[in-house]
Amino acid sequence: MGKGGSQTIGEFELTMTHAFHSNSIDDNGVRHYGGEPAGYIIRMPGGFKVYHAGDTALFGDMKLIGELYKPDLAMLPIGDRFTMGPREAAEELRKETKKIKGLKIYALKPGEKL
Repeated sequence: MGKGGSQTIGEFELTMTHAFHSNSIDDNGVRHYGGEPAGYIIRMPGGFKVYHAGDTALFGDMKLIGELYKPDLAMLPIGDRFTMGPREAAEELRKETKKIKGLKIYALKPGEKL
């Protein structure tokens, strides 16, 4: 499956989306191209939709992914070395959720559980 493609596996439907970051593999000091980053929309039984952004920086098409697939839950990477940092993740979250009434946002710290 390539970006933009969808597959059904059992009762789940997966759609591969774009993600944005560089990727290489160090092989004894030699860098090799590591492939394309990707995210996924996961449609679960019952209609619940998850957007797993994958390893990515913030990029404008995230807005289109939100509008097109309307995920119920978005999982965004926040690491600030290889992915977007807290500032970029917070910007995306604020823009995409400002019109959602009753939304609860949980900002978890590493290792913390709900």
